Amino acid sequence: MNKPIPKNTICLWFNKDALDAARFYAATFPDSKVTAAHHAPGDYPSGQAGDILTVEFTVLGIPCLGLNGGPDFTHSEAFSFQVATDTQEETDRYWNAIVGNGGQESDCGWCKDRWGISWQITPRVLTSAVAAGGAEGRRAFEAMMEMKKIDIAKIEAARRG
Repeated sequence: MNKPIPKNTICLWFNKDALDAARFYAATFPDSKVTAAHHAPGDYPSGQAGDILTVEFTVLGIPCLGLNGGPDFTHSEAFSFQVATDTQEETDRYWNAIVGNGGQESDCGWCKDRWGISWQITPRVLTSAVAAGGAEGRRAFEAMMEMKKIDIAKIEAARRG
């Protein structure tokens, strides 16, 4: 029996390493898993019959499809996964997993994994502080602008003034 196809799926284009990326996401984030790998039934522009063409997986419960489409298209910050965290330990764990596995840091809680996918590791404390608006929101925002990985204690201190 075939499993139902989700109504909406995020399709991520990879060169040839969608399965590696999906396995990394499944090992890093809860409610994430690799559910299937499909082989190409024939040759295609960036591969041959039998190569892994697509990989079905979930990231934090979100259905995704990794397409091994070749080097023609690359990822940019125009798409990112935003992961809400509750503690500094959780923030550090995700950030360090992504950056420490060949990724790179960026500003304001953004980082990229080794496949070029952008991630925002965003403590809920930051989101609520900015949403509060006024001087409190401005102080938290200004503190965030000076950070790479978000430091919850510094955001809370900025929020208090």
